[in-house]
Amino acid sequence: MDKKILLNVGFCKGCGICVAMCPKSVLGINEDNKVEVLKEEDCIACRQCEFHCPDFAIRIGDNNG
Repeated sequence: MDKKILLNVGFCKGCGICVAMCPKSVLGINEDNKVEVLKEEDCIACRQCEFHCPDFAIRIGDNNG
């Protein structure tokens, strides 16, 4: 599957919901208390991170944008 994890770290408050919801441990929280992609190649595009993010900081798209 051709997908891309699109982050808007300006919206992220570091709550960690996306990290907890990801079944493949693709995401993490960095030292700035913001979401970061750790293993994009493991993403199965289930969109749980996108659906549960209360701040709309994550979107799953294709590599075309």
